[in-house]
Amino acid sequence: GSVAIELWFAAFIDQCCGSGHGSGARTALQAGGFCDAFAPMTENNLFTPISIGDLQLSHRVVMAPLTRMRATVPGNTANEMMAAYYAQRASQGGLIIAEASQVSADGRGAPCTPGSHTPAQVAGWKLVTEAVHAKGGSIYLQLWHMGRLSHSSHQPDGGIPIAPSAVAANVEVTTPDFERVAAPTPRALETDEIPGLIERYVHAARCAMEAGFDGVEIHAANGYLLEQFLQTRTNQRTDDYGGSIENRCRLVLEITQAISAVWGADRVGIRLSPFGIANDSGEDEPMPLYSHLIKELDGFGLAYLHLLEPRASGAGQRDVDHQDVPSAAELFRSMWHGVLIAAGNFNGDSANAMLAKGDADAIAFGRFFISNPDLPERLRQGAALTPYNRATFYSRGPEGYTDYPTMGARVTV
Repeated sequence: GSVAIELWFAAFIDQCCGSGHGSGARTALQAGGFCDAFAPMTENNLFTPISIGDLQLSHRVVMAPLTRMRATVPGNTANEMMAAYYAQRASQGGLIIAEASQVSADGRGAPCTPGSHTPAQVAGWKLVTEAVHAKGGSIYLQLWHMGRLSHSSHQPDGGIPIAPSAVAANVEVTTPDFERVAAPTPRALETDEIPGLIERYVHAARCAMEAGFDGVEIHAANGYLLEQFLQTRTNQRTDDYGGSIENRCRLVLEITQAISAVWGADRVGIRLSPFGIANDSGEDEPMPLYSHLIKELDGFGLAYLHLLEPRASGAGQRDVDHQDVPSAAELFRSMWHGVLIAAGNFNGDSANAMLAKGDADAIAFGRFFISNPDLPERLRQGAALTPYNRATFYSRGPEGYTDYPTMGARVTV
């Protein structure tokens, strides 16, 4: 009789709370700890372990994807210096999302940025993935196409950059010689060219797998090509990829589906920037668009959704802290049932507060990961953070790249 009651009670806990709690309840029952089985769960914090896809991580301090313009050119390949940089920032059980990398030659639009579409690029990235794995870390690669934010000087044939529609961005772009010029008017992608674009994303995802990455992140934020398809200011198409919200989301969803077929959905993440304004982006009414997109993406079983907080939109160019803007994580949490990573102007206290509230499951740090290669440990100890030098974000060479020291140490370049 007592065994039957114990089994019934454990099954009851399983049904109410999930198998994890059920097994804990069963253990507590066997030990006579009835009250322990119903003890309130400890709040999540940055150092609560977490599963992201099939990765078992020991903490929730994620390194955000950061363009640093240190790739070797010609070839746009990762190199030994980049491997050292990522190895410095790798940690046991930690996750790095490597910098945005072009899916194809026509996706390039910034100097000295890496790609993921040639054998040489695969070989370069292997240096990075092996260095990160040697430190016990995991690493995803962010897949990127700049669309209208490119320039003919970056295009393999000197041609016009592609976009959903022929609408120029009201910004300056950077040529391969680091010259700042007005963004050109792009060429509208023909409908029959879209399958080829999707295939370029798939090829880049396959290259990332060959290079040893643990997964890939689809870059659909910050005014780049996929966000250009999402937003009405940049998408004036009249085919199946323009007009309605459903049509404007179609390309992102088709690319997500195609890459998931290669990697498995639990090795694929996606980054969005609702309410963002970077690179002349922005939607007049973001909620209907992003609510539809996130609800559709929720059905894929992706590794994570990565949301950039609106307060930090445009932080790649200058320090910003936009006021009177909503929290993307807070707004969309209820629509997303998987892991949600939030990014944008977090410190240790604000990161832990968001995790405790449940609006996010992990926090991505960018600029402070640049200047603090041991950021997880500093946050764990509550140690002071080294300030970053914005002037070296996009410069060449090791200064401001591999020369930031860890706590109590000097880095030899």
